[in-house]
Amino acid sequence: MVAEPQAPASTSTREFEADADRATLPRSASTTGLRPTLLILTAFWLYVLCSNVLYAYGMTVSLQALSPGRVFASWQARVLEHVFLYPVLVGCVLLSLRLGWQRWSAVLLQVLLGLGFSILGTPVLVTCQYLVGDPFVVKQANSFAEFLAGPGPTLWLAGATNLELTYGFGLALVTGFALYRRFRDAQSRIAELERAWSTARLSALRAQLSPHTLFNLLHTIRGHITWDPRAAQAMVVQLGDLLRRLLSAGERDFSRLRDEIQFARLYLELQQKRFADRLTLTIPDSDALADAWVPSLIMQPLVENAVVHGLAGHESPVAIRVEVATEDGELILRVTNTRVPANLVSGTGIGLRNVHERLAVQFGARASLKATAVDDGTWVATIQLPLLQDRPKIDRQAP
Repeated sequence: MVAEPQAPASTSTREFEADADRATLPRSASTTGLRPTLLILTAFWLYVLCSNVLYAYGMTVSLQALSPGRVFASWQARVLEHVFLYPVLVGCVLLSLRLGWQRWSAVLLQVLLGLGFSILGTPVLVTCQYLVGDPFVVKQANSFAEFLAGPGPTLWLAGATNLELTYGFGLALVTGFALYRRFRDAQSRIAELERAWSTARLSALRAQLSPHTLFNLLHTIRGHITWDPRAAQAMVVQLGDLLRRLLSAGERDFSRLRDEIQFARLYLELQQKRFADRLTLTIPDSDALADAWVPSLIMQPLVENAVVHGLAGHESPVAIRVEVATEDGELILRVTNTRVPANLVSGTGIGLRNVHERLAVQFGARASLKATAVDDGTWVATIQLPLLQDRPKIDRQAP
């Protein structure tokens, strides 16, 4: 036997694998949005600038009451300092977002970035004082030993500590925003996957119903071909109408209530032509029903079960009644059939399981299916679901 060559991966599969690969990479500023990051950093840095200038001005006013002279650098020098430090801040934060925190080496680089930014504060401020012609607050040292012996290291350390905390707050703000965006995108992706999963599951359930229904109807017509060909021909015409409705209902999630009842009527009338002396039907008039929407093909398994289990195992007449009622904003669909007491019906068939799963997918706990024996001679299946008077938005129309 010659092995068949494997087909290349589909486009959707390759896209999914690419998304999975990207999910394992560090998050860069491009993935979180460069523009929002810059806006956050700009607003944060303007706040830092204003707070520093106001603090220095307030302290200067307070100290001048005690002794003449100015201790803090001028506001022009401080504004220029923050202008020079701003691109450094942006570069460090963007690089930090690209590095991430997954590895110890990345954590070490993050610490070095913070230290590198913080130690620039005092040299940049001194340079800015030169540029604006501001007299130095601290006397300049002529040598490195003189610098170490003076107040320079203390002031440098104080400025670096302040900038380190400022950088940490800014990085935490941007990182928090990036994490929020990732969480929001993940929630949207989960919602999309849940909708796609629900759609695929409903399509699979409807695909199980269609061949199951067709098989039962063809078996019914086969019984008429040999002894009543004219009746079989009429049933074939009805079957064509039923299949056309079946295909139309299978292309959407919801159908009008009157269409579902008409579909059930066609099916039951086909069965009645085979069991004319045994089957009695009571079906509400479709035109008199409320203008409501129900899941497509939701009643078909119930009427099939009523026919199959009602007629099974005996030759007595069977009465099938379809009822529709509304109560407190809920729609109630009920199918009742008579049976012999000895004919116990199991409520775990494929049809009832499909109905239960579809109601769970589309309505959750707001809908229910109950199938049980009322007494020894009557079986009742009841669907209770919200009354939908408008077309549900999740309904997909066929092209």
